[in-house]
Amino acid sequence: MTRITVRARTDLGRTRDHNEDTFLVADLTAGSTDLADKGPHEVGPRGSLFLVADGMGGAAAGELASSMAADLIFRHLSESWSNEPDVSPERFTWHLRKAVERANEHIHSYSSEHPDVRGMGTTATVVGVLGTSLYLAQVGDSRGYLVRQGVATQLTKDQSLMQRLVDAGELTEEEAAQSERRNIILQALGPDSKVRVDLTYQELHRGDTLVICSDGLSGQVKREEIGQLVVTHPDLDTLCDHLITLANERGGPDNITAVVARFDGDGLPPPGGDGEVGYNVVPGVETPNEGVPVPVPPPLPPPPPLEEPPEEILPVVREGLPPTTMAAIGTGLFLIIALLLFMLLRR
Repeated sequence: MTRITVRARTDLGRTRDHNEDTFLVADLTAGSTDLADKGPHEVGPRGSLFLVADGMGGAAAGELASSMAADLIFRHLSESWSNEPDVSPERFTWHLRKAVERANEHIHSYSSEHPDVRGMGTTATVVGVLGTSLYLAQVGDSRGYLVRQGVATQLTKDQSLMQRLVDAGELTEEEAAQSERRNIILQALGPDSKVRVDLTYQELHRGDTLVICSDGLSGQVKREEIGQLVVTHPDLDTLCDHLITLANERGGPDNITAVVARFDGDGLPPPGGDGEVGYNVVPGVETPNEGVPVPVPPPLPPPPPLEEPPEEILPVVREGLPPTTMAAIGTGLFLIIALLLFMLLRR
């Protein structure tokens, strides 16, 4: 048996005039989304779901994209996973990935059919808990951390230009964190019709604490500080408040969202047991295309023809720029990345 206690907060920050972040906490067995303010609940046979989405696109587009992502992902899992006869971890991770992919398809379709929000997008860090393990589906640069015995470890990997350069050995993590280009992400839900979902997993121990957050938090509060705060503030309501307060004290340049979950139960190994925490890729998730499609919002009449053909809008800059500007930036950044990769291959 695995028990979870969950709390969640979202905050405007100090500089933004509206909040484009969305979070979701759901019991997939009961089909409910009201767990964030309750006591411990037992993980049912269909698992639990946590999600943080950070929208972008200017005006109300980012807020719409992130809320659509949360709704579509939960709805797809409620319709497809709840009717899946095979409740194995393999099928669970497959449904998680499909839910994110279908959310991307529908956000992209909606954006294409509505000129006022064309180019909108959102990150998504989706965590599913099944049995004694958690599974993460990642698009963009919102993050998931697991704190065990006071040590915070990042479970996700940013899909960003800076992370790509760190992986290539061109930058250190410290240099990437200080770069003016750290807000450039290489994937988001919405801008393109296809998306690559990063799937990872982590075995749980009693006393583990999960923190998933938007970059409004992770950009201001270091990983080591998150681990320390989890230790010094065992009450999850207080922990959420301190995480957001600290990000605001450091400028609050973006919306700030955190979902924190603590795991307990006799079915989990003891706190000091064996087991590493880290970025663990889920093996062998490819299965035949199947699943229940999520209905697309009814389309409006076709928009008037554009003066020039729309271009692929990746990478994405999360400053709320107009889509045409974002496309131009994306083209330039694609050339930069291609040049960097060419230079690496020549070494």
